[in-house]
Amino acid sequence: MPKRAIGLTAAKAEKAGPGRYGDGGGLYLLVKPNGWRGWLFRYVRAKRMREMGLGPFGKGGLSLSAARDKAEALRRLHRDGIDPLDHREAAEAAEIAKAQAEAAAKVTFKEAAALFIAANEAGWKNFKHSMQWRSTLESYAFPHLGDVPVAEVGIAHILAVLQPIWASKPETAARVRGRMEVVLDYGKAQGWRTGENAAAWKGNLAMALPSRSKVAKVEHHAALPWAEIGEFMAKLRTRPGIGARALEFAILTAARTGEVLGATWSEIDMEAGAWTVPAARMKAQREHRVPLSEPALAVLREMAKLRTVLKPDGAVFPGAEPGKGLSGMALLMTLRRLGRDDITAHGFRSTFRDWAAETTAHPAEVVEAALAHAVGDKVVAAYLRGDLMEKRRRLMDEWGEFCERRLSA
Repeated sequence: MPKRAIGLTAAKAEKAGPGRYGDGGGLYLLVKPNGWRGWLFRYVRAKRMREMGLGPFGKGGLSLSAARDKAEALRRLHRDGIDPLDHREAAEAAEIAKAQAEAAAKVTFKEAAALFIAANEAGWKNFKHSMQWRSTLESYAFPHLGDVPVAEVGIAHILAVLQPIWASKPETAARVRGRMEVVLDYGKAQGWRTGENAAAWKGNLAMALPSRSKVAKVEHHAALPWAEIGEFMAKLRTRPGIGARALEFAILTAARTGEVLGATWSEIDMEAGAWTVPAARMKAQREHRVPLSEPALAVLREMAKLRTVLKPDGAVFPGAEPGKGLSGMALLMTLRRLGRDDITAHGFRSTFRDWAAETTAHPAEVVEAALAHAVGDKVVAAYLRGDLMEKRRRLMDEWGEFCERRLSA
């Protein structure tokens, strides 16, 4: 490359009109008609003329002296066989990669889980599945590794989650493990972590935990004895908050937690005293009508005070996040505040079933229909073409009345 011949002065660079002015050695000052001034470096590579901008001239840009220094550094690269433009692009790409790596290193397991759920819940069969994903991770995984960068989650973190529940809650533990494994795989696919999956079973956790066949096979939801329901409901009604009302409604309707938390006002017919849960939110994928007793309607009338003009058909039990219902943790926290860690929200369905079986003469198929269970006997099922709504209404009215009683010890 030819040596630079002095062709510019600072004064000339300040006053020059529109055009291109050479300073020698491939350095040029470009002045545009609008008055903008900037530096260009021109060089020949593989018999092709190439140009690269060096930035503006003047205040906030490069002075003549600084532009010359930069051009000299580029000439040295060129003499060493390095294309200056390619070199700059590679450096910029490296900076971008570094910034992305630094950002990835900060993504926590909780953030990765939230992003995975948001990206995939539209394809899941119902709201309950999405709610279960959130509630199990919130209850078991996040306390141990929620704030840990997903890139740093190791087997020690996974074992801290699983070991306390592996034998006592095997079904739940298996689901939590599987969901953690999926989140970590998602993090790897997003470039947030590398290496083996710390939550994988084969060749990994299988070496540290006993197989599920060697621990309890069945996990029952802890249930309140039916004779204690009146006393429990009296205490529950003293608790303020939407979580307490949602739990009360779940008990009075014998509905599954996910069905209650996903309930919207568009499903409720207050005049008819009925709640119609769409098939998409039911475990059996069949629409389910629930007769509402007077106590259940009373809960709805209280919740109706929170309905908004903008979203009249929104969640019956709204959560903190606009447009969404309560988290599954809300019912768990309500039970904890009542000092009842020994029972679960789902267990009240067993309480209802035991009460119906032991204290009423309602047919088993009516009770099973109230629980949205399929009738096991195919012959009986063939004759039950309706949903036994009126018979179930009488059953639920009796249940609502029983929940009002406080039996003496």
